[in-house]
Amino acid sequence: MMTTLTLTPSLLAGTVTVPSSKSMGHRFLICAALAQGESWIRDVSFSKDIAATKRCLEALGATITEAKGEKGRKNYFVKGQQPHQKSPLMDCGESGSTLRFLIPLAALDGNCYNFIGEGELGTRPLTPYETIFKEENLQFHYGSERHFPLSVQGPLKSGHFVVPGDVSSQFISGLLFALPLLQTDSTIEITGPFESQSYVALTLSALSTFGIHVFQDEPRLYRVLGGQAYRPYSGSVEGDFSQAAFFLVAGALGKGISIRGVKTNSLQGDKAILPILQRMGAKIEEGPESLTIYPSVLHGIRIDASDCPDLVPILSVAAALAKGTTEITHAERLRLKECDRLKAMATELIKMGAKIEERPDGLVIRGIPMLHGAGLDSWNDHRVAMSLAIASTRSDGPVILTGSESVQKSYPQFWQDYESLGGKIK
Repeated sequence: MMTTLTLTPSLLAGTVTVPSSKSMGHRFLICAALAQGESWIRDVSFSKDIAATKRCLEALGATITEAKGEKGRKNYFVKGQQPHQKSPLMDCGESGSTLRFLIPLAALDGNCYNFIGEGELGTRPLTPYETIFKEENLQFHYGSERHFPLSVQGPLKSGHFVVPGDVSSQFISGLLFALPLLQTDSTIEITGPFESQSYVALTLSALSTFGIHVFQDEPRLYRVLGGQAYRPYSGSVEGDFSQAAFFLVAGALGKGISIRGVKTNSLQGDKAILPILQRMGAKIEEGPESLTIYPSVLHGIRIDASDCPDLVPILSVAAALAKGTTEITHAERLRLKECDRLKAMATELIKMGAKIEERPDGLVIRGIPMLHGAGLDSWNDHRVAMSLAIASTRSDGPVILTGSESVQKSYPQFWQDYESLGGKIK
């Protein structure tokens, strides 16, 4: 059921603790589920995407028990083991990470698994896996033309895997999770532009934490030793820069905001929000696990989004209210997310009076001092909904936002945090 909220303009200020990194949450749960033993993964912010990964890892044989953590977070007690089929059904919800990370793991034991999902997930590209499976004579069949269910059956064998670097780094990560469990060594070769390298770095960091070693022999060649074993690990998941980005922009456009729970030495690619906003003129003060952004006069810049595509929706809001022109490039993959995020942000911000030109791979935005109140749609996309909420704080009238429940996908507490900083919701 679609939920509509009326957002009355109000500049945000105060202190907020952002959710844990969804990217690292996925990776830690997967590694823990593959470890021979017991792991305790703490401080995981609940979201529909994390729930999807938990559900599918249980289908692959892991036992995962939830316990309440602090500030609405969850702790997961994970008893891991070599993947084996407990259920053939892999319900990925709307989580592209779950789908792409777990297809190679489902192909390890030789059983048939049926992947299903919701929303636009069935339209997300899977060509790199389809090519690999066909070359290896493994099953990779859709129920109907490019629609779920997707039937996958191994067994996957070690070898040399060629993966394009400009579709999604999730295919590389998915192979990196699975290949150490095969008996002999494998290599992964990246072809074409290697985008979102920072997400592969997150995967390598998680693998190392759980005792798995991958060698990068060349910038585009990974060597994965076979016969490895994941080791159990207990620890916390750090705060999420992709979620912090919304309130960092809100603080610059508003009265200043302090953000707790993020590590400024993080490997997260979306930490790029800090230098980008600083280049736009924002004043940011960094602590070991906190950030404070002060009210700032932003100005337009050129932004290469190839390594931080998830930041584009909220950066388009910052650009719409910055002095001068901002050009966002290398963001064409955003057209294949939960929605076409380039079209969504251009369409909705134009309703608010923004001056935006949509290009095949990005946006050109000419900033204005104030946006206008309007009726807006979230396009059933969590990042669009949260970005438009921040845009409403600098509008001259109420914003009526349809589809506000979409934030459940990644940040269920968003509206509560928004109100705690002075956001007005009806």
